[in-house]
Amino acid sequence: MRAILFHEHGPADTLQLVTDYPIPEPGPGEVRINVKAAALNYMDIWVRNGWPGIRLTYPHIPGADAAGIIDAVGEGVTGWSAGDRVGIDPTLSCGECAFCRSGWQNRCVRFGILGEHAPGTYRDYLTIPARNLIGLPEHVSFAESAAASLVFVTAWHSLITRGGLRPGETVLVVGAGGGVNSASIQIAKLAGCTVYVVGSTEDKLAQAREMGADVTIPRDTEGGWSRAVYQLTAKRGVDAVVDNVGEATYTHSLRALARGGRLLTVGNTSGAQVALDNRLLFGKHLSIIGSTMGPHQDYVTVMNLLFKGRLRAVIGARYPLEAAADAQRAMENGQHFGKIVLEL
Repeated sequence: MRAILFHEHGPADTLQLVTDYPIPEPGPGEVRINVKAAALNYMDIWVRNGWPGIRLTYPHIPGADAAGIIDAVGEGVTGWSAGDRVGIDPTLSCGECAFCRSGWQNRCVRFGILGEHAPGTYRDYLTIPARNLIGLPEHVSFAESAAASLVFVTAWHSLITRGGLRPGETVLVVGAGGGVNSASIQIAKLAGCTVYVVGSTEDKLAQAREMGADVTIPRDTEGGWSRAVYQLTAKRGVDAVVDNVGEATYTHSLRALARGGRLLTVGNTSGAQVALDNRLLFGKHLSIIGSTMGPHQDYVTVMNLLFKGRLRAVIGARYPLEAAADAQRAMENGQHFGKIVLEL
């Protein structure tokens, strides 16, 4: 089968297309999926570049998101058959520890993510535990399902399950174009919130407004965007900030919060090490709430909202599998809005 893989960390040029990668066999409790679409996440770039302490088994296949058709069913699998159209929850868990038994698969003692802790989705066939599947209605494309999976379950768990957004609250999303951010805008609106968005270009801000953003603010606005938020909210600030940028924006995000506000984070595209003015935290009664991925029930909940048309996957670009390196370069350049999808 075809697969995109790499044997060492480095730039996009390290990605290689092979055509003779072994087709995996499903084990007990697993199914094999003929992948029809795989979506990119910035995690793919981090894994490819590497970071201190990361341990991969080479060759490594990137990619967390996929959707396709079940090709084979392993021993003990019930409720699924060859030919079923499915999406994949990219959260890997043991299914046995206390967290898994309590429905918190994203807190599993052996927690993992496809494409980071295990070979990923940039390939024709993959095996996955049947408990990670969701059936796709005929009106939902493979590309839509793949584009939604990781970013929507991540955003839903952060904003709703952990962040507890309530109708009437105000939410600031730092960044307009990324997959988690475009999901966060929609989820915050669905929750009945007023949504502010900071973006780097007018084109991205216009698309944010199209998705429901109430107020958009240029990133380079005079005096700084946190000051603009403060003025636009009559010097109150917002109830919650979605900040997955990290090092470059944390202080601004804390300043934009109202008293008793909370900063929600699932990532750090600009850097992981942040310096905090602790006076902002205790002086304004602020909370910082972090999370990774989401439990399977959150995945099912948010994907069903997508299937019903209440949320939508935003696809910014499509590439064939063979052009995976070009797709990752496009993601690194940051010119797209929404998700980049590989169509197989």
